[in-house]
Amino acid sequence: MVTTRRQVIGEQAERMARTMLEAAGLVWVAGNVRYKVGELDLIMQDGPELVFVEVRSRRSAAFGGAAGSVDGRKRLRLQRAASRYLLEHYGHREWPPCRFDVVAWEDDRPDWIRAAFDGR
Repeated sequence: MVTTRRQVIGEQAERMARTMLEAAGLVWVAGNVRYKVGELDLIMQDGPELVFVEVRSRRSAAFGGAAGSVDGRKRLRLQRAASRYLLEHYGHREWPPCRFDVVAWEDDRPDWIRAAFDGR
């Protein structure tokens, strides 16, 4: 499988984000979970909450930067993928509390945005 420079940078950003989140006490559950409706970069456990983490990387803050690239369309894809994950792993029993975080890397500095957007 051909790996592009962009893919290598993305994988590195995800590894660094996971390390940072684990150092903050979150527990890794899964990574790179893919469905036709979207992909979940990281799934972490933060106490009782299941956290779906989108990892973005940009060289600079120009054009809205890394965090700004998580637009309405991207949020919808993440929500749909999270719903698929929850159905697959919890079925119709009660789902755990969930949130969506973003780890945005710009100029090799992370910005961890907790509860970056509403899951509804």
